Amino acid sequence: MRSYGDPCGVARGLDIIGERWALLVVRDLLLGPRRFNDLLGGLPGVSPNVLSQRLRQLTEHGVVRRRDLGPPTRVHLYELTDWGRALEPILLQFGRWGSQSPQLPDGSLGIDSLLLSIKAAFDPARTPDLAGSYEFHIDADTYLAEVADGAVQLRRGRASEADAALTTDIDTLRAVCGHEITMAAAVESGAVRLRGDEDAQRRLTELLLAPFTPAPQPAAP
Repeated sequence: MRSYGDPCGVARGLDIIGERWALLVVRDLLLGPRRFNDLLGGLPGVSPNVLSQRLRQLTEHGVVRRRDLGPPTRVHLYELTDWGRALEPILLQFGRWGSQSPQLPDGSLGIDSLLLSIKAAFDPARTPDLAGSYEFHIDADTYLAEVADGAVQLRRGRASEADAALTTDIDTLRAVCGHEITMAAAVESGAVRLRGDEDAQRRLTELLLAPFTPAPQPAAP
């Protein structure tokens, strides 16, 4: 890898994560470990060879580690180290900044990016009563959002007993978040299934749609 040869912390950080695709690999590991093919499927446009290179480089630098589950599964998982996870607030802030760009590519928002937008946009002052645990079953994957003490935690996995759960496919979720269809219409059509009491379902819906709903403007004096 090329180096900037600059002792500044910014340059040293870019020596590690400045290669193309590297930071997106970190993004797609923020919610938990993934297999190589899962990472490949979540990064349209990256080749297997380039992804292998980035994973190797990030592993050598201590940002990512590979975990082998061993027999009988013989599955290899990639996950962030503690040092790699320290990139999360930087990445979320960078996402907030990048979302203000006037240029919008034609590609579709991936499931990890869509759910990470919840964490990036979470504002307890705007939505103060969303405390609880919520599961999102999207196609074959399950994600857990836990809201407590004015913060939201997101990861792949399940809760022993979530307050509410949503089940759908990624295309429907994009349509709901993009305001192409309302949550009520998606539920009525059967494209979305919600579980939990009415108030918990409301909280889940508000948490999910908060990043995609314009903040109310202050009333004119």
